[in-house]
Amino acid sequence: MRTALLQSSGRPGSVAENLQVLDEAAGRAAAAGAGLLVAPEMFLTGYAIGDGVGRLAEPADGDSAAAVAGTASRHGLAIAYGYPERSGDTVFNSAQLIAADGTRLANYRKTHLFGGFERDQFTPGGQPVVQAELNGLTVGLMICYDVEFPENVRAHALAGTDLLLVPTAQMHPFQFVAESVVPVRAFENQMYVAYVNRVGQEGEFEFVGLSTLAGPDGVARTRAGRAEELVLADADPALLAASRAANPYLADRRPGLYGSLV
Repeated sequence: MRTALLQSSGRPGSVAENLQVLDEAAGRAAAAGAGLLVAPEMFLTGYAIGDGVGRLAEPADGDSAAAVAGTASRHGLAIAYGYPERSGDTVFNSAQLIAADGTRLANYRKTHLFGGFERDQFTPGGQPVVQAELNGLTVGLMICYDVEFPENVRAHALAGTDLLLVPTAQMHPFQFVAESVVPVRAFENQMYVAYVNRVGQEGEFEFVGLSTLAGPDGVARTRAGRAEELVLADADPALLAASRAANPYLADRRPGLYGSLV
């Protein structure tokens, strides 16, 4: 499945403008043959928007979800995007996957919050593995800091995730995560990992870009730079099957030895 990674911080504070950016990117991705477009963490609102998080948060089935569903069906591709989700009085840092026909397939709430800003604004989610079937692949969702916990990604591997989508707000000086950690996660868990970052200065944060789709062989199939960019690469089921047959990591596990992890 051809996968498009939208490396952009959009227009922080303006949901309407970010929906327009997403629509324009979806048109370009579809024209290039993509079946899936992935946008960064908190793409619909911006990340460093302070108390605006609570003001702009919406339900998973709110107006913005309906607008994204319209974009997906109009351009004929699935879309995954980050946004602040309101559920009653609680706000989560969430990512949602919408199918090419506009159906809402999966909604994930970030389980590992990073730093004081996130802990002040959000409640952590409690479901580590969220998946959906898309174009013959089992697609999983997590957000940014979550992928830095090996147990999280291994749980997806054991649950059969083929392509892990990671909307991200990765900031300086942690670019080694995009450069090194993500390809290793893909290799050690025998899956594709789409890590899609914000870029540029936003409030006190400098986002480093470097979005990538890493394969089960640990090789980056595409790598963005440090500017706004749309990059594409394929998640190939045949290569995934061959890599899993050749790599014994999951088969050679000895879970009985890992009790100390819990």
